[in-house]
Amino acid sequence: MTNFKAAIFDLDGTMIDSMYVWEKVDKNFLTQRGIPVTAEYTEKMRGLFFEPAAEYTKRTYGLKESTQQIMQIWLDMARYEYEHNVRLKPYVKEYIDALKNKGVKLGLATSSDPYLLEPVLKSNKVESYFDTVCYTSQVGKNKSFPDIYLYTAEKLGVSPDSCVVFEDIPEGIDGANKAGMYTVAVYDKASENNIGYLKKKADRYIYEFSGMLEEIT
Repeated sequence: MTNFKAAIFDLDGTMIDSMYVWEKVDKNFLTQRGIPVTAEYTEKMRGLFFEPAAEYTKRTYGLKESTQQIMQIWLDMARYEYEHNVRLKPYVKEYIDALKNKGVKLGLATSSDPYLLEPVLKSNKVESYFDTVCYTSQVGKNKSFPDIYLYTAEKLGVSPDSCVVFEDIPEGIDGANKAGMYTVAVYDKASENNIGYLKKKADRYIYEFSGMLEEIT
């Protein structure tokens, strides 16, 4: 699998070890306010999007901050982690460097917020590697749809069937499959319960990028 013209990467859980960040933010946010972190709260938060999670937290604990203020506090706490503590997974930088040297176009297709993405790319010294960075917010659909991948391929000027996509979650693999792209599922601890599904649905499953690197070097 070395004849693709573009590689499209997810960020969180695929390129970087970042899935711990939001649980840490939840814990620190509540602890700073003298509120114990319960298993019930943690489980509830996993099933909520950002704004509903802030609304739930405000309502549950009767917080004085507005929903928007809570969201901004969370974002600021997460940004600190992304800028100072979140690092690339093993062999990621070496792999994208090898791809770049071979003339493969590189794109990021992410559901992350630019406020978080920009500092983590900069702190890991990979911001210059990518030819385009695309966000699900730009296409108005989540990753279970092909839109974000097709949009990224268009920005790269490459046909979908000449793209490989690296994702760590079922929704991402499903969306990239619908886009007609070659899919590589990447192991992440947060997606351990989905390994069986990912191995079945993706064209390939990897535990780290060392094998991919060996194939092109």
